[in-house]
Amino acid sequence: MNKPLRVGLKLIQQTHPIEVQREVWRIADEAGFDQMWAFDHFYALGDDPAQPIFDGWSCLAAMAVVTKRIRIGLNVTGNLYRHPGVLAKIATTVDHLSGGRLEFGIGAAWSEPEFRMLGMPFPQAPADRIRMLDEACTVIKALWTEHRASFAGRYYTLTEAIAEPKPVQRPHPPIHIGGSGPKRTLRVAAKHAAVWNGFGRTTETYRELNRILDEHCATVGRDPDTLGRSLAFSTDLGAEKLVRESEAYLKAGATELIVTVRTADARKGAEMAAREVLPRLRSLG
Repeated sequence: MNKPLRVGLKLIQQTHPIEVQREVWRIADEAGFDQMWAFDHFYALGDDPAQPIFDGWSCLAAMAVVTKRIRIGLNVTGNLYRHPGVLAKIATTVDHLSGGRLEFGIGAAWSEPEFRMLGMPFPQAPADRIRMLDEACTVIKALWTEHRASFAGRYYTLTEAIAEPKPVQRPHPPIHIGGSGPKRTLRVAAKHAAVWNGFGRTTETYRELNRILDEHCATVGRDPDTLGRSLAFSTDLGAEKLVRESEAYLKAGATELIVTVRTADARKGAEMAAREVLPRLRSLG
């Protein structure tokens, strides 16, 4: 894929006070990162689920106002948390607030305890969750692009649905689909995504997943070079190892990189990423 390497910064919106998060968003914007990412959960991940955590889409709305040029998104939205009609409306609102800078990340959702805690249904079969993701992407794209959207699926139904205004970006914001299931998730990415966000425990695994993704693209009649491939690396690795790992995965097929800030002092972590990591990653692209 002959496109410039894009490098994003990610800060999960738990633990850190909101004013610290705002500062990290500004640092990312001013430093020249291409994207700023948060995530989508309702209780904190890790050892203590009772840590403070803020809603991802609300943070994106604030991020849209605080920043000026950087593209913004969730890495990734859990489809099952919201009806796709509601999600399409929220995403359109953020796209307008940001002047067309939304990157729409979505995945099947996996954190069953959150659903159990809130009394929301959680399909046990991964295949059902992936089928719902596939239908949701179809529904969301229809609401973003059609004057009146109708759809009759196994899980979702639209009847002459009105969704105005349409997003600023045409035909719609780029869709990032997260997950690495080779049989179903990668096929959904081949059908709907501008970028696949996945992972591989080794570069060999990641290279094989890219090969399978190419096969799914061929099956759905798509040029695989039109589908970006992103993955994330944590600042826990340290700058040197993060750059080395990134270079190896770029050679294995990645086209976009996300630097995840995992430091107690998020400001210092973001500043380190901007100063020590971003320029070196740019040189790899």
